[in-house]
Amino acid sequence: MEHLERCAWALRGTLVRAAVRRYLPWALVASMLAGSLLKELSPLPESYLSNKRNVFNVYFVKMAWAWTFCLLLPFITLTNYQLMGKAGLVLRRLSTLLVGTAIWYVGTAVFANIEHYTGSCYQSPALEGVRKEHQSKQQCHGEGGFWHGFDISGHSFLLTFCVLMIVEEMAVLHELRTDRSHWLHAAITTLGVALGLLTFIWVWMFLCTAVYFHNLSQKVFGTLFGLLGWYGTYGCWYLKSFSPGLPPQSSSLNLKQDGYKK
Repeated sequence: MEHLERCAWALRGTLVRAAVRRYLPWALVASMLAGSLLKELSPLPESYLSNKRNVFNVYFVKMAWAWTFCLLLPFITLTNYQLMGKAGLVLRRLSTLLVGTAIWYVGTAVFANIEHYTGSCYQSPALEGVRKEHQSKQQCHGEGGFWHGFDISGHSFLLTFCVLMIVEEMAVLHELRTDRSHWLHAAITTLGVALGLLTFIWVWMFLCTAVYFHNLSQKVFGTLFGLLGWYGTYGCWYLKSFSPGLPPQSSSLNLKQDGYKK
């Protein structure tokens, strides 16, 4: 438990800080652009992480929203109930996960349709020999073809949104005070550390996507859609009364409004 407490203390000094929430979106954009330029101008040699079958991609990134959802669900429940003490308010705040699920679902569906309507089936990755008889990606791959369309980076989109959402929700740790001998303290500390580690994995895989996969425009659009999902909720809608609301903090609404105005 002592090691867990140290990890939690370190997280409070990094991810939970207001400055991190303010500058993290810009840092993600800058790292995406830098990684993309590196990929175009001086590609890195192939490595384990450039293989799409690496364990982080298969078991984490491919299920990024499931991991984020499953850890935020108990974290929001416990921390928000501890601070607000009303089940109705906690349920209202938990609806942020439903909103996030809708953003994930709509975003991936839109990207799939864009790739479908802008794509064609080819005989090889060199884009030779159009196979007009195959009108969908599934048919094309089923017949051994190669589908090429505008493939907006779903990883850039979802990892951006998940990272920013986790950091927003973890801000409650600044306000939370629990008895160290109580089970609630251990539970919240464990969930906080798990979310912190997950955030670092998401940021690392976001950087790997920038330097190894997709072209610049596909990553730009993916990252911008992720930022739009975050800002449209936490920066705009959640400031309104008819919304899931922001994480409970002292004068959270005024601070948030001031922060975004700057």
